[in-house]
Amino acid sequence: MWVRDFLVLCFFWTGISACAQNVSVDSDDKEWKLVWNDEFENDGTPDTAKWSFSGRRSPNWACYCTDSPGNAWVAGGKLYLRGTSATNPDDTARYNTGCIQTGGKFSFQYGRLEVHACLSRGQGSWPAIWMMPARSVYGGWPLSGEIDVMEHLNFDTIFYQTVHSDYIDNQKQRTNPVYYATAPFKTGEFNTFGLEWYPDRLDFFINGAKTFSYPKVEVAGSSQWPFDQEFYIILNQALGGSWPGPVNPEHLPVQMEVDWVRVYQEQR
Repeated sequence: MWVRDFLVLCFFWTGISACAQNVSVDSDDKEWKLVWNDEFENDGTPDTAKWSFSGRRSPNWACYCTDSPGNAWVAGGKLYLRGTSATNPDDTARYNTGCIQTGGKFSFQYGRLEVHACLSRGQGSWPAIWMMPARSVYGGWPLSGEIDVMEHLNFDTIFYQTVHSDYIDNQKQRTNPVYYATAPFKTGEFNTFGLEWYPDRLDFFINGAKTFSYPKVEVAGSSQWPFDQEFYIILNQALGGSWPGPVNPEHLPVQMEVDWVRVYQEQR
């Protein structure tokens, strides 16, 4: 997640949300087998057999990441990833954000990812559902690719779905094929953000409806299609950075509330 672009209201900058749920819809008639999931049934720290904290690093999305249980926790069947003002006087960061990943615990190649989540809104809010390569077989970012299933900014009523690669980010081949799309979502409600990943294309979805498809271009090779290796899942509620812009502390806390994460592969 590098640089890109309420029925019931979410009151995240004044407290915890109450978000209406809707149901995941199959995108087609394929037979899908559930191979990995988290329904967030056990309160406390996110399941350490499935998730680890992403850690604080220099990229915009990671510069406020923390392993504090006040920023990433499970309660009442939901995962909460929260962006807050920092309260620890020994922490040099101005904000704290919840960031978890399956790297080193679970990764997959091809299949269907769905995440049922509710997003809050505020200036500087930047929640995301995305994927990175488990081994980066073609080299460091962006050579081995990145798949952004959902990124949301500030108070927008749309979200972004984006692909990154050497072909896109270094060679600037951004229209052949088009590398991203935006789509509306049900603000203040749970939405199902989805990806179907095939050997020759990436299909993106919102609530079972396809938003766009990114195809493999045979002549371009791995520079355009590094998506032939295993990727892992990242969930985070970032704050600030060059894309969403400055944070308004009066809008904090903000958070992404996740009902479930499910990975399927085609039944053969």
